Amino acid sequence: MNRTLIIVNNAAAKARHAWPSVRNQLIAGGIEFDIHETTQAGDATAKTQAALKSGVTTIAAVGGDGTLSEAAQGFFQFAENPEQLPVLINPAASLAILPAGTGDDFARGLMGRRKTLRHWIDVLVAHCRNDNVEATRQTDVLYGTCDNYRTPFICLNASTMGIGGETAGRVARQGKLMRSLSGEARFAAAALAGLLAWRERHVRITIDEETYEGEMNLAAVVNGLYAGGGMMLSPQAKIDDGKLDVVSASGLSRAQVMRELARIHKGGHIANPKVRLMQGTRVRVETFGPEDAMPIEADGNVRGFTPVKFRVMAAALRLVAGKERG
Repeated sequence: MNRTLIIVNNAAAKARHAWPSVRNQLIAGGIEFDIHETTQAGDATAKTQAALKSGVTTIAAVGGDGTLSEAAQGFFQFAENPEQLPVLINPAASLAILPAGTGDDFARGLMGRRKTLRHWIDVLVAHCRNDNVEATRQTDVLYGTCDNYRTPFICLNASTMGIGGETAGRVARQGKLMRSLSGEARFAAAALAGLLAWRERHVRITIDEETYEGEMNLAAVVNGLYAGGGMMLSPQAKIDDGKLDVVSASGLSRAQVMRELARIHKGGHIANPKVRLMQGTRVRVETFGPEDAMPIEADGNVRGFTPVKFRVMAAALRLVAGKERG
């Protein structure tokens, strides 16, 4: 029998307002569920792990990309040795999306555009009523280790370093006035402030067996189509191709970065010869001194600092996602 847990992060941008509507529509649909409201960072991960071990088969996250990512991490049991890949607690369990955050980029990428919260509630109700495997799809997952490869984490959508990591930290620290704005406006304001304070770092990136290095503004490891409030970091990214898309920008002036920020929502930055896009299954991003360590953003959460390694875990997680974008 399908057991469902709804995890609500009331600290997410729209979750407190969205939850009553979600609850009422689930009840109207005849869905039985348990609820957990998070109280601190990491709470969604711990609760998801405990629920899956107790037999829950569907976890739904009401919140943004960060909440969804924390829940996704809870589907896995980490090994004592960070070099070993984590394993699924219950391979038959599914993660459902109820987007109520700042950017909701992963949900947007699945459909190719924003869909209403009602759409995602209907998808969850249909899944819970039928437990129909056709309503789910498999997604690749990024497994990262940062802070000199000692701290493991799961990334569902995208991880950015450099200006991207700086921007994520600024978005998280924004006050009540900024939180009333759209996700796109919040990310744009944070990116501008981060850019003014940023300096290039000397970075080495290794993708499988190929290495390149230089003074870089940005490095990103991408799984989903959108990140950072609708930015299309890699226009070719697919969540089920078994590949990591690696985007880097080197030697851009502040004015050039501003120009590319204006083009990145449609993927136009890829045409710039100073922007590089590659694919692989293993990625290492290295900096060469404590003063150059870059903050690592993963799905909107700051996880640690470079150096960092990523590996793709192909088709590692089941999503309650409805019809694939076409």
